[in-house]
Amino acid sequence: MDILKVLHDLVFDYTLRTVALGAGTLGIASGALGSFAMLRRQSLLGDAMSHAALPGIVLAFLLTRAKTPLVLMAGAILAGWLATLFMMSLLRTTRLKQDSVLGFILSVFFGFGLMLLTFVQRLPDARQAGLDRFLFGQAATLLERDVITMAALGGVALLAVLAFWKEFKLLSFDPEFGASLGFSMNVLDVILTTLLVIAIVIGLQAVGVVLMSAMVVAPAAAARQWSDRLGVMVVLASAFGMLAGVSGAVLSSTVPHLSTGPTIVLVISAIVLFSFTFATSRGLLWAGLRRLRQRQWLQMEGVLRDLYLLARQHDDSQHPHSQAVLQAMNPGRAGIAHTLNVLAQRGLVRREENGEWSLSTEGARQAQERIENETQDTTMEGTS
Repeated sequence: MDILKVLHDLVFDYTLRTVALGAGTLGIASGALGSFAMLRRQSLLGDAMSHAALPGIVLAFLLTRAKTPLVLMAGAILAGWLATLFMMSLLRTTRLKQDSVLGFILSVFFGFGLMLLTFVQRLPDARQAGLDRFLFGQAATLLERDVITMAALGGVALLAVLAFWKEFKLLSFDPEFGASLGFSMNVLDVILTTLLVIAIVIGLQAVGVVLMSAMVVAPAAAARQWSDRLGVMVVLASAFGMLAGVSGAVLSSTVPHLSTGPTIVLVISAIVLFSFTFATSRGLLWAGLRRLRQRQWLQMEGVLRDLYLLARQHDDSQHPHSQAVLQAMNPGRAGIAHTLNVLAQRGLVRREENGEWSLSTEGARQAQERIENETQDTTMEGTS
């Protein structure tokens, strides 16, 4: 792949530039709104709302006989909003759990949408052609006016997030406290879900109903691995979504017959996998290294404590003892020799001429301080 040629096409090639801008816009909006959905444990909400938008798209075409993006998106937003109200009503009036309600809404609305789509495809005229692209997406058909519409709707959604930032934070983390402050959590829930529906709708033409849920969940899941702060997480999720959108568009343009929507989903999946593995906050690799360092530190503390307790029996905090004695005190503990060498490098123990080990002055001080702290903690727990 010629990087310079790709960059040139990304700037000057109309089709690639349009698709990349549309996919990037989708990634920014869905990443930001998807962060709130994931934090509220409503990841399935994106899947339900994207499927619920299909009948709105078809009905909008049937009523207007127009396939302009704004009209179809308006129908999708209305259908998603109605699905949201229906979901909230079921949650309030029944004992069904949220995942059951979301699954019910997803299947009912999507089934209704497929029925309408089948009916439309049998119409005698050809104006209905192309509506089925909303199932799996067809980013290559994006036009400049489509991108402008996506950017306008996405910008409105992001501005609303900034305007209700504190309220949405309360809704995501502590709705009971927010209600005690006088905020209407139900109204905020409807507003946030409506914004999520908008973020979903603007990506249906590019990614499709089936794959759109990945663009809601995946960027937020990746960003969550890197930070525990909401602001940082939202920015990272938007950045990951944009990166996946632009990269997927570029990759699909370099390989013949490679669909853009699935490619975007594969790219964001790779970003999620990388984040799960290498993220400094929650990544599996760094978590494993932290656990390893913690075990090593506990091992060193145990050896220091054992040497100190043994030395106290001789009224000399630096009385030496053999490695075999330390091993006998903890027969299940492995790596005593390595731990002693590490402690020696840190100046906490020293090896005597006869091969035995003794605490240094600093090692004895740290061991004594640790034992005293443990004694105080045990005493406080006993009194409480």
